[in-house]
Amino acid sequence: MKCLAIDDEPLALNIIKNFCSKIDFIDLIATCTNPVEAIRILNHQEISLIFLDIQMPNITGLEFLRAVNKPPLVIFTTAYSNYALDGFDLNAIDYLVKPFAFERFFRAVNKAYEISQLRKNKFTQAIPPEAYHNTPRHLMIKVEYRTVRIELDEILYIEGLKDYVKIYNGIKPVLTKTTLKNLEDKLPKDEFIRVHKSFIISFSKIFSIENNRILIGEKLIPVGNQYKTQFYELVDSKRI
Repeated sequence: MKCLAIDDEPLALNIIKNFCSKIDFIDLIATCTNPVEAIRILNHQEISLIFLDIQMPNITGLEFLRAVNKPPLVIFTTAYSNYALDGFDLNAIDYLVKPFAFERFFRAVNKAYEISQLRKNKFTQAIPPEAYHNTPRHLMIKVEYRTVRIELDEILYIEGLKDYVKIYNGIKPVLTKTTLKNLEDKLPKDEFIRVHKSFIISFSKIFSIENNRILIGEKLIPVGNQYKTQFYELVDSKRI
């Protein structure tokens, strides 16, 4: 992933540069202390991810992001936690509060990489073209007074909350009034599996499994007793 870091503090840029050098799928193209300079780079380079500070002279990171037409993925890096809601309203991938450790930085970058790969249709290659075109690859979800389109390839996991379900897509969770069973019936059985009375997961998003817990993104999801047999049979069928 080609990346750009924008921060008015050279020390902060050096930390990001150092962290990026430890991650093989990250290519930090440039660092900028001025958002105006960043616009020039964005106009001449194909950037996949921006590390963006918020409090900067002349223009804030939030104002900068609102001004960019079709911005890349964004991870905010800031000393101020009170802007988190504004950041996620602008579809930021993550919000890192300084000083942040490499482990936290890596989790955010890994999330951005996963979303980037999904947008490149990485997982559609395993699906026969005729099946892909004939089967809807999205859900239309009612959210309050709106109907929102959710791409199946972006779903990480789904959590049941009594009469509601929350769909986690790595960007901003979507809450809708329905049951987990109703949603389960609408999902492709070869891609999504019920692992707990409160959770459905996307099998392709599993990072690791240990002690009957599944790691997806930053979430540890338990495997319920009544779902263990079916789940581990599927795991065994795909194990090399």
